[in-house]
Order: sequence, then structure tokens, then C-alpha cells
Amino acid sequence: MIVTIKPSKASGKIQAPPSKSMAHRMLICAALAQGTSRIKNVAYSEDILATLDCIEAMGAVVEKENDTVTVSGIGGNKISSPVEFKCRESGSTLRFFIGIAMAVVKEAYFYGSEKLLSRPLSVYEDICNRQGIGFTTGESIHINGMLKPGEFEVAGNISSQFISGLLFALPMLDKDSHIIFTTAIESASYIQLTLEALSLFGVKASWQDEKTLFIPGGQTYKSRDVIVEGDYSNAAFLDVFNTIGGNVSVSGLRADSGQGDKVYKEFYDRLCNGYSEIDISDCPDLGPVLMVVAAANKGAVFTGTARLKIKESDRGHVMCDLLSDFGIATVYGEDKIEVKEGFLNIPDKAVYGHNDHRIVMAAATLLSMTGGQLTGGEAVRKSFPDYFDVIKQLGIDIEYEA
Repeated sequence: MIVTIKPSKASGKIQAPPSKSMAHRMLICAALAQGTSRIKNVAYSEDILATLDCIEAMGAVVEKENDTVTVSGIGGNKISSPVEFKCRESGSTLRFFIGIAMAVVKEAYFYGSEKLLSRPLSVYEDICNRQGIGFTTGESIHINGMLKPGEFEVAGNISSQFISGLLFALPMLDKDSHIIFTTAIESASYIQLTLEALSLFGVKASWQDEKTLFIPGGQTYKSRDVIVEGDYSNAAFLDVFNTIGGNVSVSGLRADSGQGDKVYKEFYDRLCNGYSEIDISDCPDLGPVLMVVAAANKGAVFTGTARLKIKESDRGHVMCDLLSDFGIATVYGEDKIEVKEGFLNIPDKAVYGHNDHRIVMAAATLLSMTGGQLTGGEAVRKSFPDYFDVIKQLGIDIEYEA
């Protein structure tokens, strides 16, 4: 998709899109529950569709009507026949369901894009090796064997998606388990979202101390009717227009939300007030949009950027290249990126979205200031399918073909 944007400012009122993070978690809990659950306010992004595919592959019955998904769960029943999980390009779906599969499926095959299957899975591979579970990779990921309860030692600086996958699985095992973190924990807010979803569906898991999660075994998920809250991660790409002269009011966000990305408001204030140093280790998905705000203002240095390498693109390098297209200098480090103060110029060629939804939205924000073209705009379907429609509604002068 080629997107053409002319210099323009956004204004108006808009509802925040539904939280993809909570929708994943609520749909999974509903699929594991006994009985029928209704999940309201669901947006059908590519990632959520991948999770729905996997839920159905596992044997849950799914019905979609407008923004409500009705799920008849499997009740924790074990599945003896092989199951194929098609994860598309969703890292959350893949990492969540590998953990779940080891608890309820004797043999599982995971499929997805080449980029997805190349993303790190060593946490699960190590667990499988220790427990004698078959784990092979290639054109698919093949897991053969069932997870046993016990103690699971993991580094705290890995993706929280591995921890969430275990948290979904371990309550269904016959004995208690512990997850013990061997280093400081990053992305702790996403772990808290998983604990919140488990609690909503009647499952207990709790912090025993600051580095240990306790998960009682022998539990059963209970069916529930729930509503997905607004999404701070994508709201940040609407509220960002207020940092570059726009006047946008974003509603539908819970003030008491556990989403870690709600910190974007504080970070925007700091960046607009001058050069800042900001740690994004607990909110890596905000990296691209925060770098845009830094480039449009006085610059900044961002720490905790190492995990940007393992997203849909190598976001640290990609954002440095993107900002360079607009005339902004950067300094790239292994766990630190500095965005220099400068003047935004019109790119002399179409900028590329790198098949990464957050890079596309970051690029579109920059182009609203300078004008220009973007290729690969279809990547927004991964998390925010109607993004271009929304910013056009807000007044951004944009042309594209869906």
C-alpha cells in the first residue's frame, strides 16, 4: 500500500481502539474455561485473528458478531490428537500458545511467517530440554510432550510473553508451580495484565516475593462476560499529534489501567519540555513514537532499547534510518539510542514501513509534518486496521487505497 500524506494537523475527538494486549488474554482465558464467555469491544486486527484461529484449532467454538466474540471453551480438557496452530505474524499468539499447548495438547505444530518463526524461543526450548519434551524447529515448530509442574527459572529481561504463556498453562497442571526470575524484570506491566486476566476468569496466581510467582495447580478457568478496555499503545499514536501542534482528545482509556504503555503521557510531557533521558525497558512498543516526538522537539536519549531488535523489525536500527530520511541524526548503541535535535526535512524518496505496524504509524506521524510518501502501509492491519481512516477523520490530508 502506497500512502501519500500532505502537511496537515489533526484535531477532534476519538475513541481509543480496544486493547490488543487484553483482548488476547481474555480470549485465551475464555477458550480455556468451562462454559461460554462473551468478550465485548474486540477489534479484529491480524494479531487477534491469529489468536482466534489458534483458539478454534484447540477445539473452542468461536462466534463473532460486530465487536463481540462468544467463546465456548474447552474446560481444560486434554487433547490427544496433533493440533496445528497458525500464528500468522503474531509474536504474542505464538509465545502464549506454546505454553498453553504444553499443558493441554500432547503434540503441537506451530506455523507462521518466516520472520515470526525466527524470533527467539530459547526459554521454551530450555524448558522442553529439561523436561524431556520434544522441541524442533524448521518450517514449523514441533512440540511433543506435556509440561510438568515445578520450578521454572527464567531471566527477567526476556519477553514477558514467555511468562504469560507459562501463567496460562501452569494453573491447569495437577500440582503447584513457581516462576523464579534470575535477573531484574523488564515489561513487568504485561505480566500484571496476564495476572489480571487470570483473576477475571477465576484463576489464582500471585507474587510470592519480588522475584517469584506462585501458581497453584489443579485450577479450572471459569466462563465470564467481560469488556476489553481501551488501548494505550495505539492511543499513543493518536495523542502524539498533540505534541506537534494538533488538538486531539482521546477517550475510552482507563485511568487505573495496568497497561505499562499508559506512561506515554508522562514521557510526551518530558520530551516536549526539552531534551530528556527516558528508559523504555518496560514499554518497548512506545520506542518508535517516542523517537518521533524527540525528533520533532529537542531530541532525547532512550535507554533499555536492546529488545527493539526482536520486534516485527529491528526497530532501533529502522527508526535511526527513518529519522535519517527526515534529516535527523541519531547515535545507535546496543542498549541506548540518542535522537539529536534538528530540523525535519521532506524525504527525497518514499519511506518504507518495514512490514512493521509501529514503524508505519511513526512514519505517518512524521509525514504529517513534512509531507511525502510511505510504502508498506498495509502493516497497520496487524494491530490498528483502521488507523489511516482514523487519522483522515481527524484531519490529516492523506490518500491511500485500502
